[in-house]
Amino acid sequence: MWNKPSDSERIDAVTAWLDAADIAYDLYFHPASPTIELAKRHWRDDGSKHCKNLFFRNHKGNRHYLVCFDCDRTLSIHDLEARLHQGKLSFASPERMMRYLGLEPGSVSPFGLINDAEHHVHLFLDRNLLYCPSLSFHPNDCRATVVIARTEFERYLARVGNSYEYLDLYEE
Repeated sequence: MWNKPSDSERIDAVTAWLDAADIAYDLYFHPASPTIELAKRHWRDDGSKHCKNLFFRNHKGNRHYLVCFDCDRTLSIHDLEARLHQGKLSFASPERMMRYLGLEPGSVSPFGLINDAEHHVHLFLDRNLLYCPSLSFHPNDCRATVVIARTEFERYLARVGNSYEYLDLYEE
C-alpha cells in the first residue's frame, strides 16, 4: 500500500480547492503513472470512467484547449481539428502547459484549470462522459487519482469558471 507522498503540493492544492468548494471526491495514491498505459496498472476497479487529457494550442498560439475523453479511445489530431473547428492544432509545449495550467507533462487534468486565473484555456469534453456516473483524473500529479461523481465534476466546472463544452469527439 502506498502512503501519501511527502512532496504533494499539487495534490494538496487540488484537494484544498475542492474541499473549500464543498465538492465531494475520493483520492487514492499509487506509483507515478505519467501515461495511460502505466496508470491502468494502478487504477482501482471503482466503476469510474478514467479520462485521457490532452493540451493543445491553435496555429497562432493565442488559444489553448484542454481535451478530455475516455482513456480507452484514441483521437487523431486531424479528426480532432475537424470536430473542434479551431483550425490547425498542435500539442502545447511544456512551457505553455506550465504557464496556463501550472502543470508538467504527464500530469495534465481538468484540475489544472484552478491555476488558470484568467480563464484562458477552453475545455472540450467528450459528450459520452455525460453518461458516466463518475470520472477519474490525476489531481495535477500522476502519483494519485481523484474519483469524482459527474455531477460533482459539473459543480467543479461551474466554480472554476473556464469555458467548456461537451461534443462528439469521435464516430461511434
